[in-house]
Amino acid sequence: MDYFLTEEQQMIRDLARQIAEEKVVPVRAELDEKEEFPWEIMKVLAQSDLFGLFIPEEYGGLGKGSLELCIAVEELSRACVGVSTTYAANALGTYPILLHGTDEQKKKFLPEIATGKKLVAFGLTEANAGSDASGIQTTAKPDGNEYVINGTKQWITNGGAADVYTIIALTDKSKGPRGASAFIVEKGTPGFTFGKKENKMGIRASITSELVFDNCRIPKENLIAKEGMGFFVAMKTLDKSRTGVGAQGVGVAQGAFEEAVSFARQRHQFGHPVISFQAVQHMLADMAMQIEAARSLVYSVARLVDSGAKDISKESAMAKTFATDVGMKVTVDAVQIMGGAGYMKEYPVEKMMRDAKILQIYEGTNQIQRNVIGQEIIKEAAKKK
Repeated sequence: MDYFLTEEQQMIRDLARQIAEEKVVPVRAELDEKEEFPWEIMKVLAQSDLFGLFIPEEYGGLGKGSLELCIAVEELSRACVGVSTTYAANALGTYPILLHGTDEQKKKFLPEIATGKKLVAFGLTEANAGSDASGIQTTAKPDGNEYVINGTKQWITNGGAADVYTIIALTDKSKGPRGASAFIVEKGTPGFTFGKKENKMGIRASITSELVFDNCRIPKENLIAKEGMGFFVAMKTLDKSRTGVGAQGVGVAQGAFEEAVSFARQRHQFGHPVISFQAVQHMLADMAMQIEAARSLVYSVARLVDSGAKDISKESAMAKTFATDVGMKVTVDAVQIMGGAGYMKEYPVEKMMRDAKILQIYEGTNQIQRNVIGQEIIKEAAKKK
């Protein structure tokens, strides 16, 4: 389908696709097998200015928006979701600074993020605070001109690899979620270390680890927005970033679909190519329809985000949920079409299926997203009365 991309957006797509095909595809199986962080690919993305896509020109970026970022993420995900997660998590960690940081914070951190010199991570999840993000226990107590952070963050993408971390911690436990605040913590700060690196089912090229804070002192100017605005910052960040997760779903589905079509054309059974059988054609037809529907929704919501619309929780949840459900279903069907071959590591679809699963889980499970959508529908219905 023609999504009426501008010439510049088409150039971004073509560049990301070229990097994916030339730099990612040849090494994706090895990165997955060895759980190896894709440093060399990140350098290529940095040299191609893709880290600066969504960062304003005044801070050294290209000044583009959510749609351009989704286009790049989709193309990288078509090759490897582990690589695209490493890239997309950089935007997730940067959004709190970009959306709510002071001008001084932006001037200090964004230029090096835009050039890819420094990677970023976002720290919200904890052992007892996953879907219920209000259950966080990490604290940040004011002490003179500093905050003292104590606690542990769990399952943090880019943990240990990133140089800059945006962290949500409680400045006033008595207020519950309203007592949470957002902070910038730099790697190398005394009292800030990293726990175990997780051994995951999928996205194994992406590093996932614990962040440990033991009397970690940071300057007060590292507070993002104001005290008590931590969950507002986190939720607005996730509203903006979830279209990127949807783009990952579209990308991995597209990659798996292409592999399934190619295999079905070459594989012969009963004297005919597998693609000639109606049962397989119907599966491929459904996959193609689902992918285009998911892409249409993700691009539409990305354009809504770029329009400056303020209340996008429902739409971003829809884009994330629908597209990642499609990503999971299409990868499973691709394995099925390819049969025994699809189950073997010799072919990429088994990895795509493993990778796709996390998309339904991170940045808010798809069940939680349905709760968000349902609550927004109730609010809208109440307003009409």
